[in-house]
Amino acid sequence: MMINQLTTNDITFRKLTIFMTFMEKGNIARTAEALNISGVSVHRALHTLEENVRCPLFVHKGRNLIAQPAAWTLLEYCQEITQLMERGLEETRKTAGVGQGRLRVGTLYSLTLETVPHLIMGMKLRRPDLELDLTMGSNEALLKMLEDGVLDAILISISESEIDRNSLEVLPLFHDDIYLAAPMSATLDATKKADLRHYRNEKFVSLAEGFATYAGFQEAFHIAGFEPSIVTRVNDIFSMLSLVQAGVGFCLMPGRMKKMYENTVKLQKLAEPYQMQQLIAIVFARNRERDPSLLALAAEGRMYARTLNQNA
Repeated sequence: MMINQLTTNDITFRKLTIFMTFMEKGNIARTAEALNISGVSVHRALHTLEENVRCPLFVHKGRNLIAQPAAWTLLEYCQEITQLMERGLEETRKTAGVGQGRLRVGTLYSLTLETVPHLIMGMKLRRPDLELDLTMGSNEALLKMLEDGVLDAILISISESEIDRNSLEVLPLFHDDIYLAAPMSATLDATKKADLRHYRNEKFVSLAEGFATYAGFQEAFHIAGFEPSIVTRVNDIFSMLSLVQAGVGFCLMPGRMKKMYENTVKLQKLAEPYQMQQLIAIVFARNRERDPSLLALAAEGRMYARTLNQNA
């Protein structure tokens, strides 16, 4: 019954905040100044609160409002309610994994070579007490985990993903070219660009569907006009490149892997018709944009992107 009355009577936290500030400051002018609102707003809030409570809280003495015993009783309960709500909000954020010194980040396997370590080191300087949980997976899986609230932020290729810009914030980091990678035993002319039509009879290894490079792989061979002979599909880029190193077949590889593999596989940039770029970005929920941990990640991401542009 009391809950229905409170709802009907519209006793809001804003009114209670104004009331508590008035009880502390002692007059309307100082209350208005403390809350950065008008004196009229203070007076209206106190008046409607008194109506909602349905008993006198103040008496007028000249131009001043004097608190009655009922107002001091209400103040005690307001302070308890405020403290309880603060604890409730804290526990709510804790349940959601927000603002509790822990950030759950998802990333593509290929970004763990350079991008992710760089961001983690920067984050530890900004927020030394922050704990980072790292999950690796495909573009598709990471995006689903973000949408389900399992992850707080993800690093993916947005070129191969449908991003809902109304609900998700996107912070671009860099563009990445795609290369043809071949076993060291293969005959490649590194001075020329790779025309995929010349590799119709070669065997290939590929990432599974849902990974960033998979869609580009399919599109490139569609342009080349043939279905490649795929020996096997794997679930991480390191396994794929290990198979190339072992001579199992060719693959398409993002340039961010080049530094690690340029001495163990042969690399050739794709010819003009097949050239493609991946746009790597940090993605997180727009309604979390004020989260201190995500603000720190975004700031570090911007610095990283700026550094890459300066070195380009």
